[in-house]
Amino acid sequence: MTAHVARHVIVRGRVQGVGFRAFVAHEARKLQLGGWVRNRRDGSVEAVFAGAAERVETMIEACRSGPMLSHVHTVEDRLASAAELDERGDQDFAVLATK
Repeated sequence: MTAHVARHVIVRGRVQGVGFRAFVAHEARKLQLGGWVRNRRDGSVEAVFAGAAERVETMIEACRSGPMLSHVHTVEDRLASAAELDERGDQDFAVLATK
């Protein structure tokens, strides 16, 4: 049986205006992860990924690269709370409004 995890990620660098959220949503759905992604007013991108541990780790690694026009400086990750995961509503993986 595969362990399931939920991780909260903040990505900093040139990650807004370059298709980063669309890239994250596409990759997360491909990996069959739950969660969400959104821009933050400070210029970073925030996401929560939930699913099989190895798939979540693969997604976090994808965030370290990002789409072609992005330039990732740092990726911070930690365990996500149930409240953070619940922000997505009823969707499997959601793109949320900027916070």
